[in-house]
Amino acid sequence: MQLTAPATRRTGIRDTDGMAVAAFVLGLLGLLVLNVFLGPIAIVLASVALWRGTARRGRALLGLGLGVADLLVLMAFMAADGTMSWSL
Repeated sequence: MQLTAPATRRTGIRDTDGMAVAAFVLGLLGLLVLNVFLGPIAIVLASVALWRGTARRGRALLGLGLGVADLLVLMAFMAADGTMSWSL
């Protein structure tokens, strides 16, 4: 007699779609705040989503591009300011 339901593993397209959306949102947020952290996270999430074959390929590519843009913006402001952070 089994009292609990068998554990199911949540993997597949649904998870990769979530990663693609998360990469896009984090990349977009990273342009405004915490780009030193959110940029690399967006790049990793987008790369994993693309590698696993997400159905939201465009969103993952946008997340990847925004993650790279986050780091480029950070480098530009660091060069202009001479500091590790920037403010508006």
